[in-house]
Amino acid sequence: MEVITSLQNARVKKWTALHTKKGRDETGLFLVEGEHLIQEALKAGILETLITDSDNPFEFENVIQVTPEIMKKISQNVSAVHLIGVCRQKEQKTGMISRVILLDGVQDPGNLGTMIRTAVSFGFDAVYCSDDTCDLYNDKVIRSTQGALFHIPVIRGSLPGIIEDLRKDDFRIIATTLEHSKTMSEIENTGKLGFVFGNEGKGVRKEIQLDADERLRIEMEGFESLNVAVAAGIVMYHYQRKS
Repeated sequence: MEVITSLQNARVKKWTALHTKKGRDETGLFLVEGEHLIQEALKAGILETLITDSDNPFEFENVIQVTPEIMKKISQNVSAVHLIGVCRQKEQKTGMISRVILLDGVQDPGNLGTMIRTAVSFGFDAVYCSDDTCDLYNDKVIRSTQGALFHIPVIRGSLPGIIEDLRKDDFRIIATTLEHSKTMSEIENTGKLGFVFGNEGKGVRKEIQLDADERLRIEMEGFESLNVAVAAGIVMYHYQRKS
């Protein structure tokens, strides 16, 4: 097992650079912390290097031992961690799909991670993110997904173009909004469906609302709107594929 003891080591600097989106984009790598996320990365076949300052509980050969000081520098977690994985970003491809969500400018990493985890939990096939949605490999996003991002395609691009392509595949596009919308009981759970959820403050962009095949709202009392991740969870639960 290789051992690194210097904070000035070139690889330590490279790993620390993965804290930034620029560093992740330039290398195609990202970090995961803790045993659970590393186990999920191993299952997905994307773990390249395992960094530890203690024992190695995994059957994985490319392991580097570091000091607790180096581990603290590499980690983005407030609590001490003893295992960090360096992972490669997967090429995102979809297969046969019939239930997807589209995220229009979601900015909060916790919301993005929660929606990805919920999509996996309720059998959705893909998550599409607008170019201005927050970075998928942000540490808070990764932790919020609990590894779910390794098990579903998450594709970034221009939403109008994505919507056009989905329509060619017979998808109905349903934008979530309070304006001129129908309730969930009024929109049937049939065919291929794509649900659009918007920015935390502004909601779904008006032009996407106007282009949608349907507009959807959640029936509720007391408040007009919900946190976007909560709303997405309710919609995805309701519109799971019928068995």
